[in-house]
Amino acid sequence: MKTKIQPISSLRDTNKLENDLMANDGTLFITKNGYLDLVVLSPETYDRIMPTGTDYIKEPSVLRQKSMEYKAQSNPLGFVRICAQSIEIDVCGIEKNKERIIQAVKEADEIGTDILVLPELCLTGYTCGDLFLTTVLLDNSDRAIDDIRDATKDSDLFFTFGAPVRLGNSIYNCAIVMQKGKILGVVPKANIPNYSEYYEARHFAPAPEVVSTITIRGHEYPFGSKLMFQDESYVKIKIGIEICEDLWVPQTPSTGLVLAGCDIILNLSGSNEVVGKKEFRRNLISTTSARLCACYAYANAGDGESTTDLVYSSHNIIAENGNILAETRVFAMEKAIADTDVDRLLSERRKMSTFSNPEEKGYLTIYFDKEIKLKDKLYHRYDKNPFIPNEKEIDFDRVQAVLDIQAQGLIKRLKTVRQTRAIIGLSGGLDSTLALLVTVEAFKKLKYDLKGIYAVTLPAFGTSSRTHDNALDLANCLGVTFDEVNIKASVLQHLKDIRHDEENHNVTYENAQARERTQVLMDLANDLNALMIGTGDLSELCLGWCTYNGDHMSNYGVNASIPKTLVRYLCHGYALMHEEAKRPLLDIIDTPISPELLPTGKDGQIEQKTEDKIGPYELHDFFIFHFLRNGYGPKKLFYITKQAHGDVYDDATIKKWLREFYRRFFMNQFKRSCLPDGVKVGTVAISPRGDWRMPSDASSQDFLKEIDQL
Repeated sequence: MKTKIQPISSLRDTNKLENDLMANDGTLFITKNGYLDLVVLSPETYDRIMPTGTDYIKEPSVLRQKSMEYKAQSNPLGFVRICAQSIEIDVCGIEKNKERIIQAVKEADEIGTDILVLPELCLTGYTCGDLFLTTVLLDNSDRAIDDIRDATKDSDLFFTFGAPVRLGNSIYNCAIVMQKGKILGVVPKANIPNYSEYYEARHFAPAPEVVSTITIRGHEYPFGSKLMFQDESYVKIKIGIEICEDLWVPQTPSTGLVLAGCDIILNLSGSNEVVGKKEFRRNLISTTSARLCACYAYANAGDGESTTDLVYSSHNIIAENGNILAETRVFAMEKAIADTDVDRLLSERRKMSTFSNPEEKGYLTIYFDKEIKLKDKLYHRYDKNPFIPNEKEIDFDRVQAVLDIQAQGLIKRLKTVRQTRAIIGLSGGLDSTLALLVTVEAFKKLKYDLKGIYAVTLPAFGTSSRTHDNALDLANCLGVTFDEVNIKASVLQHLKDIRHDEENHNVTYENAQARERTQVLMDLANDLNALMIGTGDLSELCLGWCTYNGDHMSNYGVNASIPKTLVRYLCHGYALMHEEAKRPLLDIIDTPISPELLPTGKDGQIEQKTEDKIGPYELHDFFIFHFLRNGYGPKKLFYITKQAHGDVYDDATIKKWLREFYRRFFMNQFKRSCLPDGVKVGTVAISPRGDWRMPSDASSQDFLKEIDQL
């Protein structure tokens, strides 16, 4: 070995120091005042000469935290395809199990899977018992791990399967993680069950506290329960792994993994089936994914495991932030396949100020390189109407729950202002109908006289006989006080006062009617000592489809967080729950949506139809939900709208109304900035005091440009 003694001042120049180390076989001797004070070693020399043992700290090069190499990023719009699969196994039949694992990888590749998780100990079988202690089984398992690595070298699929692995005096129940013919890491099970039918502690040791290395057939790999795997080509993917029992304990390994930045958790499981366990397992995985704000993919053991005492059901589940994306039938040996949305998960975490920043102390990130491609068709269900329950035609419990929340908000306001009367402008349309139903429910809970509710219809130039008669009929059916104030004369006088031609049916003509109605209602509220109830809904407020200081204003807005599609659903549900109001309610539901501000046709029917002007509410409510709730941009919103509504609307139609949505949403923020109070009902709301704070003069140009480039 060449040696070179250098003065201590040479430590100041780190670049030169590194070159000197390379030129001197990784060793430099540093002197101060002529005495040898310090020896500097390169990392490679340190690894080579330092012995192992408790008296030394050794960090093999395989464990050094490498810097992530910057690569051009994939753009799958956040979607990552995961498959959780059971494979048929032969207990101790490692050769056959190996081939089935290789086949599973090939099949996953064929359907565009990005991540594959297979069950616990599926290379050997979970139910080998004391055969886990035999050298034959362990040696064959090690060889099979290498064979699987070599057989999958042409696949860029990220996958993991279960196998027993030896380290020193112990055997560990492990997840072997592979990609592109490389073993990325080995993750041992942290919690070893040894109760009831479980006796794993007889064979396996729990995961060590710290990350170290493990040697399999002469090759060294990272080893520990604190390994994380991140894609250099799509850095939003960060994967953590836990095994079966790790999910069922109070302090799960996945808790630490998500706080260290993981957004996808894979669980390799060998969970037996007993009566009632399927439902418990499903709920546990769902709530765990919600608590972690992560995707949780669970692959369970199935056919082939020993049935000496237990059976295994191949119950595979993929959950995302509390929602079950995919679930297989028990004993069916099916694949659970889903496209999880990591963008949505990260957006949700950023909203939650209580979801702390990554704490990576003790964790090791291992990088892999996989291009994630955008799929033509998603394994991810997007409901056409995200505000409406889809389990059944009408969920009466949900209808009542929403009405109770709305009514409770109104009850508090009535008590606070000491009012026993309320006034509503009842047009015979959906929004004012729901506002009346909510007010009736509030009065019933307060045991107030329903005659203290004044339902006032204010006909003008566009009022049809159908809506007028429905308003009268509904008020009578509900037992509230009905009144009518025709505003035609006062509006015509106002138009004359401002020198506006009454034949010019422009926005002034329309808004004059809306503001006149509000003025009359406000004045009547004063005269009657009543609270004026607002009727405008979430959809109208997002689109600005309301008159500023007209129907935009009230004393309390009960519908402020109820979108149009949900308004219709609630009215329908109420009709089926209350026979006395069923007839007018069902006809109101069937009436075209209209502000009725333009004259009716010659036949007295509605000419002005809202959806002809601003677009279908089912599309706008879809846009509203995913823009406000999930933070989706135009490109992604266009993509998922095609997935959900492509069977009804073509691309050009979706693009047209998506552009209209963004244009109107931005230009009408000034109306939302001064909304009256109104209770939040669902997870989407636009109160300027709560969920949505946005400057009224924000530019929409970047959003519209993205749409134009679609």
